[in-house]
Amino acid sequence: MYIFGRNPVKEAYRAGKTVDKLYMQKGEFDPTLSAIRALAKEARTVISFTDKAHLDKLAAGGNHQGVVAAVTDFDYCELDDIVAAAKAKNEDLLVLILDGITDPHNLGAIIRSAECFGAHGIVIPKHRSVSVNDTVIKVASGATAYMPVAKVTNINDAIRDLKQRNVWVYATDFDGEPPKSVNLKGNIAVVIGSEGEGVHRLTKQLCDGSLTIPQYGRVNSLNASVAAGVVLYEIARQRG
Repeated sequence: MYIFGRNPVKEAYRAGKTVDKLYMQKGEFDPTLSAIRALAKEARTVISFTDKAHLDKLAAGGNHQGVVAAVTDFDYCELDDIVAAAKAKNEDLLVLILDGITDPHNLGAIIRSAECFGAHGIVIPKHRSVSVNDTVIKVASGATAYMPVAKVTNINDAIRDLKQRNVWVYATDFDGEPPKSVNLKGNIAVVIGSEGEGVHRLTKQLCDGSLTIPQYGRVNSLNASVAAGVVLYEIARQRG
């Protein structure tokens, strides 16, 4: 898999990810690229200096900013790993469960917000969902290097598992309470649905409650990644 862009590549090195080969654009010099080159040399990565056309091809036309890295496929974790990460930090669990997110830009933005607001991990289904690919990594701007993502066969089973661990699970939907009116301290999981279908009915029925973001404009729905960011901010605010 190829990841591209200065922040994603730099953070991959900083997080200790294995980079098999680094491609850099000939004649491009700036402090960020110099820092990446230094990290590559420290990690003993083979560096290939090439032209922009080759980088464009490796990045499938994406904005590579003069650097592309060949890495192993994204390393998913288990749900137990996410729970253990919260316990290791002696923090209340905060996990996002994504129900049918198929747009890689949405997933990348959600991962970036989750990392910024202190979530311990993200759960995605194996089927009918986008996986962590090069576009997701680019949009996340390096956050995939730090945010654990578990891929599960059935998110409803994951919700049942979390509830047995005394985790309070909320769906985001149109018939719930405003996030600021709900006590979001303690062990929390938040289910984010797709823009088209929202949270599926059976999944919502498993949840302990629903959160609804107040809206005052004429467009009555938010992008899934924006909704996730708003809810995550409120949880972080309440937790201080």
